[in-house]
Order: sequence, then structure tokens, then C-alpha cells
Amino acid sequence: MSPAVPPASASAPEPAVLQPLLPSDPSAIAGYRLLGRLGAGGMGVVYLGRTDSGELAAVKVTHADHADQPDFRARFRREVEAARRVSSPWAVPVTGADPDAPEPWMATAFVPGPSLGEAVTAHGPLPERSVRILGGALARALAAVHAAGLVHRDVKPGNVLLAVDGPRLIDFGIARTTGETALTSTGMVVGTPGFLAPEQAEARAAEIGPPSDVFALGCLLAHAATGRPPFGTGAVDALLYRTVHDEPDLDGIPEALLPLVTACLAKDPAERPTAAEIAARLTEDTPGSAADWLPAPVVRTIAERSAAMLALPEIDATRPGASAPDGRPAPSRRKFLLASGGAVLAAGGGIGAWATLRDDGTGRKATPPPKKRRWVIGVHADLTGPAEDIGRAQERGARLAVEQFNARKDKPFTLELKVSDDGGDKNKALAAARVLTGDPDVLGVLGPTSDYTGLAALPAYDEALVPLITVSAGLNLLSNAPGGQGLSVLQACPQHAIAGTYLAYYVLTKSRSVRPGILQERTDDTYAWQYTGGANFGFRQGKVTPLPRVVPGTTTDYKRVLGAMMADGMDAYVHCGLTPSAVLAARALDELGFTGLKVTGQHVFEPRFLAEAGDAAEGWVLGAPVVDATTVKAASPFVAAHRKRYGTAPAFYTGESFDLVTLLAQELAKAAKAGKRPDRRTLAPLLRKAGHQGIMGGYVFDPETGQLRTGVVGTFMYVVENGRYKALDFAPAGPPKNRRT
Repeated sequence: MSPAVPPASASAPEPAVLQPLLPSDPSAIAGYRLLGRLGAGGMGVVYLGRTDSGELAAVKVTHADHADQPDFRARFRREVEAARRVSSPWAVPVTGADPDAPEPWMATAFVPGPSLGEAVTAHGPLPERSVRILGGALARALAAVHAAGLVHRDVKPGNVLLAVDGPRLIDFGIARTTGETALTSTGMVVGTPGFLAPEQAEARAAEIGPPSDVFALGCLLAHAATGRPPFGTGAVDALLYRTVHDEPDLDGIPEALLPLVTACLAKDPAERPTAAEIAARLTEDTPGSAADWLPAPVVRTIAERSAAMLALPEIDATRPGASAPDGRPAPSRRKFLLASGGAVLAAGGGIGAWATLRDDGTGRKATPPPKKRRWVIGVHADLTGPAEDIGRAQERGARLAVEQFNARKDKPFTLELKVSDDGGDKNKALAAARVLTGDPDVLGVLGPTSDYTGLAALPAYDEALVPLITVSAGLNLLSNAPGGQGLSVLQACPQHAIAGTYLAYYVLTKSRSVRPGILQERTDDTYAWQYTGGANFGFRQGKVTPLPRVVPGTTTDYKRVLGAMMADGMDAYVHCGLTPSAVLAARALDELGFTGLKVTGQHVFEPRFLAEAGDAAEGWVLGAPVVDATTVKAASPFVAAHRKRYGTAPAFYTGESFDLVTLLAQELAKAAKAGKRPDRRTLAPLLRKAGHQGIMGGYVFDPETGQLRTGVVGTFMYVVENGRYKALDFAPAGPPKNRRT
């Protein structure tokens, strides 16, 4: 098993537009007047703050429930101490902190500039001179980190901000004293896959030191020069493996920089140069106050965001009579920004956020008169994109659950449904989520429909701690242990790796296979990798060694690939990939006359596979986290209600959506009967503990992670018969006992 990788909770989100303060937000922290939200995550919120003298700062405030945990407070105190120990013009300075406050906070200087990751994504690779200056400044920053006896451990594009006077290294949330391992769990990979050293990838804690930061710096410079990470993208396990075993992809790096970057990426820490040596080798002058070290498009981005900062409320509106220490009126923010070149401050947590706030003369956004509170359940779905059939089914299930609740004579309130469509586009998912989380009356959300829209939307749900219940998104990153992302997620379907394990158990139970083939098709690397890993694990649990193959997503000659697998003894076949490749595999196996069991998973379970594979699909067995409601006796009244409401039998995923919205409605009703309206931020733990026996079956969740309990089977098997999916039964939850081969 691979080592665990914690979510990068210490790292802040990517840059975003400044959001207004919520009614629950404070107006000030210590000496900082809060102007708006820069971002938020499971740990807390980062605000844009301003002092009486006009300085802007990023103020990170932790949630009180985390602050009550001694180990969390210790980590936060260590972060503050680490940041304060680093003295470099290229590292963000701490301007204030109180780790012992009821809600610990830390303020760092602020710069209105994009992160390196944002700049490269928006404008492409940096020119050679920019990369040299970037590398020299960051090497000096790391030299200061290492001189302070620290290791940063998360040097990545999102943790570097670009300003006209040079870059800034930020975020010391997971920095450690050299040699310190006590607060790191055994086998825990800490950092960002793709930008960490081999010793970090293999969780060799005793070997993690300054050379680890140098390796990460090499990855960062390669990314800046080429626009891509040197070890590619995709599944976490794949990235970790490539980092340890594969050579980096350095094509496109300027010839003059190639030897240095290559040296930084040496697998052996002892062979890497020190940060001070890198700084000496990159002799390009530092940029000083000039902006010509960056390409013009990046400079324009900085200028636009600096100008937007000038539209914030004037400093003398912060507090009546505010003045400088010598009694003179405090300088305006306009003078402060212009005098400083508009880019002398660096944002803690990697956040840049710039927008005009409309205010009522006090700097706070005007608060409308209070409205009567509603009881609203949200649906975040793909209603107009590639998974619209599933999204529409989920919306219908939710709507029927709300209508059934409202038909009760004893209902304590009337439920409403609010729907937000992301079109299956991960670039629109976050905005779709904020439509729901931005409405304080939305108490819980069903969705999203798909893996990657779910992952893209997660920051909004983490920020608001709104319960998010998904019946179709099986990506493992959607739910994790406390302190990571997915703090309020209930994943009411098996994760893809677990579903892959169930497929293997099914093959072992239903056949005498001794040489099952597993093909990983890499169009959707994360999904396919997780199914492959799960299937491998399941077969080995059954004492069977599978025959693996990995093919690029562009592969079309499946007859050659599968013919070779058959020649090697393949007697059953597990397809870990998407529908187009499954169609090619079905046709190839049909032409080859393969008679063994053929199975595949959730992302192929769709009408398209039947239509495009035709007769070649006959006999294939598919697993999906959904049951046909028309085959479930307990669901008969629901099926009848659906026919009456929509004129058809319910589609797949409708019944599960009905069940989970019913669970949410029941928990809301319990709170209402107790005479109070629930705080939506406290609902997820209650839902995770409650579980539910619905019309489609039982749902039991891990109270810590929100994942469907292991052993609670959630993969139902279907066989293709006469061009249709015929329901079989649930996949077994374990390998068969006393299996005869």
C-alpha cells in the first residue's frame, strides 16, 4: 500500500476575487480592520485586513473548533514561529499573530500579485531571464529558511507570489525544524505531489531536509520554464511513483538553465546543490523596484489588481479620528500603495484577491433588512452537460423527497429546493457551488454529479461547512480525515478504489479465474488508476496474481493489446477506463473470441456503451453505485410517485438521491422539533452519525471521514443482455472463502 498523502490544508487556496464579509465574520482582529474575505478552507478563513496606518495584510484566522484541539494549536504556533524566524526580502514577513487567542490568528504582509501557478496557467511559461531571477530570489529565500534551521517542505507554484519587485515565498504551515519528525505521522507524505522530493514521496522522514526544498525548487523552475510539472500530472500514486523512479521531463528548459535544474532534481539528496550555491550560480541581478523582470501580461495583471486595491474604502473611514502615532492624520491607502510601488506586500497563504467593495461609508458592505428565514435544500448538478441524464435524475429524486416532506401534515416547516447547474464544467463548478453556499438559508446540498466538478467546488463547501452529499462522485479526494478537505462531505457511494476491489471480488466469486487481466486506460488517469489499484488489491486478497497492462488514452489497436494478454494466459478481463476505450475493448475481445468474464466500472455504465459496442457488449458485467428502483419492492410507492409526477419510471441515481435528501430533511425536522433552527456548519457530523435506511437500501457513514462504511456494499452489478442492462445483485464485500480454482 502506498503512504498516505494528506490534503494540502496548510496551503491556502488559489487566488480568488475578494468576497464580502459574511454576517458571522468579525469586523476587526486585534489592530486589523477586516475589509473582506480572501479565501477559506477547512481550517479557517483568510481576510484582507488593514491597519490604521494603511498597511494591508492577509489575516489567517482558524476555526474555533480546530483551536480546541491541542495538537492543532501546537501546529499553528509552530507555523507562526517558523515564519518569524525567516528573514529575507523574498519571504513573506509576519506582521502580527496570537496563537493563544480563542481563534488563533496570524497576519502577514500582502501583495496584489498572482501566484506563479496562476501566472503560468494564464500566460504560459516565463522567459529565461524571468526564470533566472525567479530562481535566484527563491534560492535566497530558501537559504534564509535553511539558515534558520527550517525546511519549508512545500515549495510549489501556488506558494510563490509575483510582484513587480520580485517573487515572495509564502506559507510556512508545514515547515519543520531540520530533523524534526515527532509531529509527522508514520508513513505520511507531506507536501504537494509533483513538487516534492523522492524522500518525501516515500515518507522517509529522517531524510527530509534542506535538499528536499532544493528538489522542489528544481520542479518549480522546470514548471516556470516549460509550463508543465517535470513529473507530469494525474493520480497521486502515479506522481509519487514517477518522482521516485522516473527521470523528469525537462524538454523545453533553456540550455543555460538545464544543468542547474538537472542537478536540483538528483534523486540522491547528497548530489543536489545547496540553496546558497544555486543563488550564487544564478548571478542575474535581482529586480529591485523595476517590473521588467516579468513579461508584460503578468505586469498588467499586477497593475490591474493594484488599481483595484485603490478602490477600497479610505483608511480614515476605518475608525473615526484614526491618526498616525505622531498625531497627524493617517496616510490614505492610495498614497501608501503608490509610494510603495503597489507591490511591496506579500499575501500569506498564497492568496491574491482584488475587487471593489461597495460600502455604506463605514467600509462594511451595507446589510439589508433581515428577511424571514427559509428552509432550503440545494442541488448542485450537471443539468446541461455530459452527465445531464444523471444530474436530472438526481434533481428529480431531490424534488420528490421535498414534495413528500411538504405533504406531511405534521411538518415543522416547509422545505424549498434550490438548484444550481455547473454544466459538467469544472471551471464553472466553484461558481455554481457559491450560488448555494452564498445563500445562508441553504442548509445542505445534494451533489455534485461528477468527480472533477465536485473537486473543483469543494473549497466553497469547505469554507461554508455546508453538508454536501454525493451519490455519484467517487473520487477519493472528496472526503478525507478531519483537518483536510471535504470536512462536510457525505460520500454515499463507494470510492473508485473500493469499487475496483468489489469488481475483483465479483470475478473471483463468479468465475474460476487464475489469471485475470487488468487494463488501465489513461484518458482519465485518476479514475483508472484508482480502479486498477482496487482491483489489484482485491485479487491479491483472493490469492490470485493479476496480469496488468497500462495503455495511453490514444490507443486504438485494442486487438493487438488484448491478444497479447490472452497469449499470456488472461482468462478474465477487468477494464479500468472510460466508455470509448471500453467499446474498443469489447469489439476486440469479441473478434478474438474471448470467452472469459468481462467486467468494468461506473464510468462505463451508461447508454452510450450499449449503443456504440452493440452486439459486442453482450455478456459484459458492469458495476455501479446505483440500484434500479423498479427492482426494489420497498421502492414501489416511490416508483409510482415518479411515474405520476414525470410520466416515466425513475432513472438510475433518482432513488438514491431521494433517500439522501430524505435523510437531510429528517435531521432538519429533528432540530426544528427541539425548537431551534440548526446551524448548517454543525449538521455534517450529525448526518454522518445518523445513517439511514432508505427505500434503496441502508447508508452507514464513517463519522470521521464521511465515506460510506467499508463493508457496506454499494456496488451493484448489471449484465448486458439483449442490448439492455439487466440487474444482478450487489458485488460481494470480500473474496470468496475456500475458493476452488
